[in-house]
Amino acid sequence: MTPRHGKTFARPALVRAAIVAMVLAASTASAAPQWNLDWADGAVFYEIFVRSFQDSDGNGIGDFRGLISRLDYLNDGNPATKDDLGVDAIWLMPVFASPSYHGYDVTDYEHVNPDYGSEADFDRLLAEAHRRGIRVIVDLVLNHTSAQHPWFRSASADTASRHRDWYVWSRVDPGWGQPWNAAGSSWHSAAGGFYYGLFWGGMPDLNFRNAEVRAEMERVAALWLRRGVDGFRLDATRHLIEDGPGAGQNDTPETHAFLREFAAAVRRVKPDAILVGENWTDTAAIAEYFGATDSIARGDELPCNFDFPLAASIVDGVKSGDARGIAGVLREIARAYPAKAIDAPFLTNHDMARVATQVGNRRDRLGTACAILFTLPGAPFVYYGEEIGMENGPGADDKYKRTPMAWTGGKTGGFSTGEPWFAFAPGREHANVATERKESGSLLRRYISLIRLRSESPALRKGAISLLTPTDRSSPVLAFERVLGVEGTAGAEWVLVAHNLSDRPVTAGPFEIAGDTFRPLFADRGVGIPSSGSGGVTVRLPAHSTGVWKIEGKGTPKKR
Repeated sequence: MTPRHGKTFARPALVRAAIVAMVLAASTASAAPQWNLDWADGAVFYEIFVRSFQDSDGNGIGDFRGLISRLDYLNDGNPATKDDLGVDAIWLMPVFASPSYHGYDVTDYEHVNPDYGSEADFDRLLAEAHRRGIRVIVDLVLNHTSAQHPWFRSASADTASRHRDWYVWSRVDPGWGQPWNAAGSSWHSAAGGFYYGLFWGGMPDLNFRNAEVRAEMERVAALWLRRGVDGFRLDATRHLIEDGPGAGQNDTPETHAFLREFAAAVRRVKPDAILVGENWTDTAAIAEYFGATDSIARGDELPCNFDFPLAASIVDGVKSGDARGIAGVLREIARAYPAKAIDAPFLTNHDMARVATQVGNRRDRLGTACAILFTLPGAPFVYYGEEIGMENGPGADDKYKRTPMAWTGGKTGGFSTGEPWFAFAPGREHANVATERKESGSLLRRYISLIRLRSESPALRKGAISLLTPTDRSSPVLAFERVLGVEGTAGAEWVLVAHNLSDRPVTAGPFEIAGDTFRPLFADRGVGIPSSGSGGVTVRLPAHSTGVWKIEGKGTPKKR
């Protein structure tokens, strides 16, 4: 196989030794405390690109002080008010020192990007968010550093450097492509050989077979947890340790072993810290990243993982008017995910075309997608601006997916008093916070209402899901029950949810549901009250409408 830093890259004895070492290290997980993540199960997260959220000093770049000034929009800490979104937590895209606009190439894991403010500004952000009851997680890029990081500069300048083996080297070019692009190169030349950089040459991959690297990244995580962050979104977790080209660049046993070790290290510092994995793959492979649940409740690897198949199925479903794909993914999740795993449903994120653009900016479809998201189990994530229907900018570059937030419809959109760092996406004259706050039927108002409903309904927040929509044929309706607890016990609740994804009114059902009374918790205009007949329960749903009802009555089952 390919030489790696003077040794055989995949020599079986060395690989086995490396696996054994990491498995032994990971076995310390049993000595770490359990996760304490009841707060995260059902919580609503909001993804923020700080550079594009709010500028405080007129230089056109969003910053920590600007974000602090907008925290009351996210959650003002007062349950009685009705103008804030009411989110439980925020995810900050990379805030560490970096030479790029996006920050995924880190040059210093211990300090914040000065473009966003000072260390004191970040500490104040944590304090102000926590005062409002908002938890804060940050992007932690484990897979790679910047090529400008002092570690890599040392490693590439001197083959005898102590940091040389912190990265992955070969004397010759192995010629691997990227898993998603066979024509793309993942090996790059430097003095003394070639280094592995899966994404591009400016992001050399760290060598997690090296115990020093593993210890250093665990130390970095502990530093930020002790500083007050509430967890991490972990970038590119599928690719941490590679053992060959193609499939060998994804999902290796060593990657899973390191994540068990890392998760145990996090639990020892802060058991209520959440880890959210980015594993852009199919449902069965995502399920593996929760790890084992026999000794560690919620899994001994990552207790929460983004649900990419579900996101795609929701957007495709509201575009086509067919719920079958969504139901199929929900069925896959029920079969594959371990008990107590925290799913992370979402619609789009910073790497995708915005949902408004994907659905042709149709507000009825955006409203349906929103309603589906907040009635599903898990911890839903909202990409900033999604709640007002922000579109993509008119280009293919990732910057067009990460444009400044539209707070008003004016020239600078309420984002800055100066020229924004990047142009606004089209449509901000109407798709902005100020305008939509004034409109009772706006998309923003719908987000606010459904997030509030989720927080007030025990079943919607933490209940199990019982699917009513068939997976073997087309259906315009996505319907399910959300069930929590046992009848007669505190907090027990049964809820019926029905979404019409189509452009025409339908009669949903008949559904086999125990219960004879349906109390509306949320209903769009024209939605009927479920009625029981000889064939089961039916309900009339106008086009692109949603109904949510609490199920009551003597027919309610004792257990579900």
